Amino acid sequence: MTQVDFYQIESSEDPLVFACRLIEKVYRLGHQIHVHVSSETQASALDALLWSFKATAFIPHERAQENARAPVLICHEAVPVKHHDVLINLNPGIPEFFSRFNRVAEIVPKDDEKRDAARERFRFYKTRGYPLKYHKMAGR
Repeated sequence: MTQVDFYQIESSEDPLVFACRLIEKVYRLGHQIHVHVSSETQASALDALLWSFKATAFIPHERAQENARAPVLICHEAVPVKHHDVLINLNPGIPEFFSRFNRVAEIVPKDDEKRDAARERFRFYKTRGYPLKYHKMAGR
């Protein structure tokens, strides 16, 4: 069964910057990652940020497409077909394909409206019996 981890940002850190740090950590642990974003704009922003958020980091990534080979794929529409290791969900909704993954990471921003949406996702997973972990993350 899919393990779901919630990461609550306790500072005003940009959720995309936190996502980059999480992607880097998960990638360095040897996992393949599918990052599900809410829009083409967010996909472009994350793509650019992964190249620049940390001078010493190199995270091979690309936008999800049929022939994509990078261990980190960014997508807002397509259903993942390459791997089902780790899903990082940056979308306010729950992707219909989440249960194909071994792990799901949900990022909970400090913004109240987005936190309320994360609470709804937490309830969704909990009522369906998915194993949950909740992490409060200190800011950087």
